[in-house]
Amino acid sequence: MSFSKVYSAQTQLLSVTPISVETDISRGTLFAFSIVGLPDKAVEEARDRTSAAIKNSGFKSPKNTNHKIVISLAPADLKKEGPSFDLAIALSYLLANDDIDFEPEKKIFLGELSLDGKLRPVRGVLPIARFAKEHGIKELYVPVENAREAALIEGILVFGVPNLKILIAHLSGEEPLDAAETTIFSGRITTTPTDFSDVRSQERAKRGLLIAAAGGHNAAMYGPPGTGKTMLAKAFAGILPELTFEESLEATGIHSVAGTLSETFITNPPFRSPHHTSSYVSIVGGGSTPRPGEITLAHCGVLFMDEFPEFDRRVIESLRQPLEDKVISVARAKGTAHFPANVLLLAAMNPCPCGNFGFRGKRCDCSPATLVRYRRKMSGPIMDRIDIWLEVDRVLPSELSGGTEGDTSKIFRKKVELARQVQRERFAKTGNLPAGRHGKISKNSEMSARDLINLIVLEKGPRQTLDLAAVRLGFSPRVYHKMIKVARTIADLDGSAEILNNHILEAVEYRPK
Repeated sequence: MSFSKVYSAQTQLLSVTPISVETDISRGTLFAFSIVGLPDKAVEEARDRTSAAIKNSGFKSPKNTNHKIVISLAPADLKKEGPSFDLAIALSYLLANDDIDFEPEKKIFLGELSLDGKLRPVRGVLPIARFAKEHGIKELYVPVENAREAALIEGILVFGVPNLKILIAHLSGEEPLDAAETTIFSGRITTTPTDFSDVRSQERAKRGLLIAAAGGHNAAMYGPPGTGKTMLAKAFAGILPELTFEESLEATGIHSVAGTLSETFITNPPFRSPHHTSSYVSIVGGGSTPRPGEITLAHCGVLFMDEFPEFDRRVIESLRQPLEDKVISVARAKGTAHFPANVLLLAAMNPCPCGNFGFRGKRCDCSPATLVRYRRKMSGPIMDRIDIWLEVDRVLPSELSGGTEGDTSKIFRKKVELARQVQRERFAKTGNLPAGRHGKISKNSEMSARDLINLIVLEKGPRQTLDLAAVRLGFSPRVYHKMIKVARTIADLDGSAEILNNHILEAVEYRPK
């Protein structure tokens, strides 16, 4: 045989493209070894890595032959990136050179080869495992370090491969490998260092954050420095329910592709807290080859933006699309990349640069012009997209030393879980109507304007209260709908089947004055 075809795959975030690794060997000519198919530098260097790995695994190095070797990575119009094709390239060469014999169909091979033939872990294994199952692939071969991650997908055999020599022994039937097994642990596997009971007073802010967590509503806290905004945000992460299995797969897949996966399976909502000096690309994503930014890394979780107005205005305005559509688009010359971005935005800010405007205790030193510039960083459309605004005032010394602790995060989390369950049951009873472009809905915040008509009944009294507030406070249609969603969440927390007048009044209280 002088020709062979072995299969690998490449990810672009959660989308996967199968890659055919074809090898053609012409014997009796001057030595030449080329890789074609738009390879990047890392793929081109695979010639040296695979040649050394083949030699150190007990076979003759391709460089010690008088063969012309052409390896093609198809489709040819897709740029191939990274070292994950090394294993498939080595096997394709050995198969074409008659050094080994196995059936490559229905198998995918991933892994970077070290010079001694050992396999190093690669990114994006979980999305490829999902793709393999959906397309009838029977076996997936990955480095040992990636095996548990890939084995999260049932219905496909995943083999963790320590080195090239052992893999060849397996493929030839001499020493079969055992398929990897993974146990998915239930229960929270991480805890937050800050508990809600650690924050003295601030009961109104805690109540607002409880509502935000229960309904998936965006929230913003504003107040002087040192009043507990950041502490509340850290505690907020501890009251969110575990992700569903499908959400966990999405979050784990994103972090696998990004190379930020620190555990086998993400079961808790991601909590990302970028610094306010972070660049536009690091937040939104991008680059010549688009990579996910902090917004996408927070998918199915929380994006906490402390010192919110201090972020670059472009960064703040970039939140419009993900907060509305749950996806963020990054345009490049070669096309537009669409990244998932179903995040709960939690913002914290001071009322002015000095932090004292409108609050007790200290005098504000900011000029009127400074205040105007500071507030212009947040446009009306961005403020409209934040459902709940929470004032966090200074706490008196007597409250710090003698105030009550309040409920723990465990109690808050139980309330959130019960409210989420009520929402899931409501949407299930109505056939889980699709919410526009967002797919199926599970939280009140995900309802579209059409869903509000189909799913929410607002009696005459509460409707009149909301209409009056909308006129007096100048609500936009977007804010009007958000008030209904927030009121519905408050009713769910109270165990009420209907939205009552007090639920509307509380929802309106969370709008900025």
